[in-house]
Amino acid sequence: MTKALPSVSRPATPGFATFEEEPRHALLIDGDGEPDYGAIQTSEDFLDLKRRVKRFILPATLVFLTWYITFVLLSAYAADFMSTPLFGTVNVGLTMGFLQIVTTIIITMAYARYSKRKLDPQVDKVRALAETDEELA
Repeated sequence: MTKALPSVSRPATPGFATFEEEPRHALLIDGDGEPDYGAIQTSEDFLDLKRRVKRFILPATLVFLTWYITFVLLSAYAADFMSTPLFGTVNVGLTMGFLQIVTTIIITMAYARYSKRKLDPQVDKVRALAETDEELA
């Protein structure tokens, strides 16, 4: 059995109808006072968190894997192209290999920024669903 904390009533605003509303982030606690993880996993906040993670991870992974596989295939089957000198002893293959590292750093920095802006606030909402009465005291 899942129970939620009682809703918070809001002061009436003149000219507007008032009604009691279940809080969006009600704590989901089972009968033993422990978080109801099944209910949390089906909550809108948790599902939104999963959507936000997928929104970044899937495209970033596909772009990077495509870039990496292209590098590997060119290295294996287009040796003449990869050995084309760009300047001095630096060739296309060496430059593309270095850009793999640069790409990894850029994706890591972009994920850290995305996580801080989009994921961390949503994680806080999901964590609030799992707080027990003892943790609130």
